[in-house]
Amino acid sequence: MYSIFGPALFASLVAAHGHVTNIVINGVSFDGWDIGSYPYTDSPPVVVAWGTPNTANGFVAPDAYDTSDIICHLNATNAKGHAVVAAGDRVFLQWTPDWPESHHGPIIDYLAGCGASGCETVDKTTLEFFKISGVGLVDGTDVPGIWADDQLIAHESGWMVEIPPDIAPGHYVLRHEIIALHGAGTEGGTQNYPQCFNLQITGSGSDKPAGVLGTDLYSPTDPGILVNIYTSLLTYIVPGPTLYSGAVSITQATSAITASGTPVTGTGAVTDGTTTTTATTSKITTTTTTTTLVTATKTTSSKATTTTSLGGGGAAQTPYGQCGGASWTGPTACASPAACSSVNQWYSQCLPTVA
Repeated sequence: MYSIFGPALFASLVAAHGHVTNIVINGVSFDGWDIGSYPYTDSPPVVVAWGTPNTANGFVAPDAYDTSDIICHLNATNAKGHAVVAAGDRVFLQWTPDWPESHHGPIIDYLAGCGASGCETVDKTTLEFFKISGVGLVDGTDVPGIWADDQLIAHESGWMVEIPPDIAPGHYVLRHEIIALHGAGTEGGTQNYPQCFNLQITGSGSDKPAGVLGTDLYSPTDPGILVNIYTSLLTYIVPGPTLYSGAVSITQATSAITASGTPVTGTGAVTDGTTTTTATTSKITTTTTTTTLVTATKTTSSKATTTTSLGGGGAAQTPYGQCGGASWTGPTACASPAACSSVNQWYSQCLPTVA
């Protein structure tokens, strides 16, 4: 384990806590990277999320802040597709429904421009990130306080971020991150959970904020990284660079899902609110795993809207896959060591039973 991935991955295997399963833009859900199946196939589906062999839902430790692992997670590779979003619209990031209540900390969102060639082939070590959202300690009246992650848990394990309205159109990586501070009173005890997604932003904005390299975002001794949250905190400094002046502060909310989106592949010319593209769209269509509604599947290359199902049969569902809910006709048994857990009347999920 050490010889392949190094100490950061070994540490992450000890305590595993979650990842983003899908993102939602204007009611359309785009699949994330499925750590339960995609790392084990030679030809994973085209998705908008960056891939990682991090099958243990692990974290990036502070001793890896100066390595490429901190950029988009452990050994992350470029997403092969992207989603289109207008500047001023909001993106809802749906996490697995198992974030521990004890793992308090900030949630931070960044953007980094990829250039005309797009984000599918960009060198992640050249990306320069600017902060568009940063929420830390919400209420410090009681110890350890109410944090951004508590808001995420309260909103069905999801987080909403607005794409600033004045951002120039183009191809961007959205870097979304939870930082867990339950062990941050000791240097090296902080846990970072970065996730990256490819976006094509449309609109008429002109702002191109300066950013910093991913390997320069944090230091192990930053005041928002090395901090004891079990003492009364009068203030808390959200880690990372200064918030972009055009960032928009929003009230957290959930996002209903009305359709399942197909990632766009290739690049196109981005103009005032429209996209002219010569690229093809992915032919892979998947059923979203949502925690809100039973969803339809809609492709960008067809005028028809169809509903798909995994179908019945005796096959066991993979960990983190759907295993029940209203109108569900797919597998209801989970592959070991997972068990089917009801999230709500519409959705049940196979969650690992091993601590």
